[in-house]
Amino acid sequence: MSGFLQNIDRKDYKPGFGGLDIFKYIGPGLLVTVGFIDPGNWASNLAAGADYGYSLLWMVSLSTIMLILLQHNVAHLGIASGLCLSEAAAIHLKPKYANLLLSSAMLASVSTSLAEILGGAIALQMLFAIPIRAGALLVTVFVMVMLYTNSYRIIEKWIIAFVSVIGLSFLYELSLVNIDWNSAVAGWVTPTFPKGSMVIIMSVLGAVLMPHNLFLHSEIIQSRQWNLQDKKIIKRQLNYEFLDTLFSMIIGWAINSAMILLAAATFFKSKTPVSQLEQAKELLVPLLGSHAAIVFAVALLFAGLASTITSGMAAGSIFAGMFKEPYDIKDNHSRIGVAASLLLALGIIFLISNPFKGLIYSQMILSIQLPFTIFLQVYLTSSEKVMGTYKNSLPSKITLYSLGVIVAVLNIALFISLL
Repeated sequence: MSGFLQNIDRKDYKPGFGGLDIFKYIGPGLLVTVGFIDPGNWASNLAAGADYGYSLLWMVSLSTIMLILLQHNVAHLGIASGLCLSEAAAIHLKPKYANLLLSSAMLASVSTSLAEILGGAIALQMLFAIPIRAGALLVTVFVMVMLYTNSYRIIEKWIIAFVSVIGLSFLYELSLVNIDWNSAVAGWVTPTFPKGSMVIIMSVLGAVLMPHNLFLHSEIIQSRQWNLQDKKIIKRQLNYEFLDTLFSMIIGWAINSAMILLAAATFFKSKTPVSQLEQAKELLVPLLGSHAAIVFAVALLFAGLASTITSGMAAGSIFAGMFKEPYDIKDNHSRIGVAASLLLALGIIFLISNPFKGLIYSQMILSIQLPFTIFLQVYLTSSEKVMGTYKNSLPSKITLYSLGVIVAVLNIALFISLL
């Protein structure tokens, strides 16, 4: 049983399902959304817009659709089984396979944390001229204090506030530029492959689909569970979960699209290439003014902090699951998982001479591990032993495995391109 539910008498508690009750279910999806508006996405999206204008917006649409299907599926695992992805793997797979897969997921969580911490550190450097390593230390300390001293409900509210700040920041940025909406609409729905764009296309995909988010969603969705014995309530939960996932992923799609729109309307229009996040802030000053550049850096800071928090939570869930336990920050296994991911990532940032090369290598690790997590998820959600009557139907199974194959091929191509 999930650690989120230990203080709930689920047999006695029955939620209402009135018109406004959907808002009680909004939250888990937004924590997942943070994972694909993280600093890695910023870098990919700014490069896409600066180099190719509006033409790669379709990749955000496609990757978001793929993400909705995968996140909806893994949330079903949490609701129907009462287990997170890590717990289910440890319980239903042979130990040697479970340990191998979950160890690789922990390694991927370290890689994710490295990218998120580094993004927050870059934002602090932009705003206050704090050196990268010192900024990374500040981000790590802040996140560990947040995770170790706050309940899930409080963290969820903080994350919703962070996402709101990021969204409002980009609304402000977009109000300052002239968007070619005809080109934007065409870009969202028309796949094109401009010369030399494949690396950017695969980077956008890799930045949206991340393994730690699949582990995280299956855990935190259980914060909205009541009475697993009542099939009517489970059915309602599954429906509301889809609305939460759809709503949250659309917000993520909008923010990612806004990054490309901003880059297309400024950097692409002025034929100014962008290769690093901190460079983008400086280039915005002559184009949109100093206020726009500061708002950009503030939004990046909130994105870095929020995504580091969710990365730490995912690591705690993965590590606790290896011991067949749910995530519970009061439990030692969850605490060790959080600390291991954040502190190992911080150590790498301190030890390597070029932190940005570390960021590249971290993305390589994610691209290798992601297909394993997807195939693990689909295997478990297709099992009657795990899911009972809620297992994947044959069409769903075929669709999800096909997505896994597509993601595997594209991520292998991304891995090869980064070598």
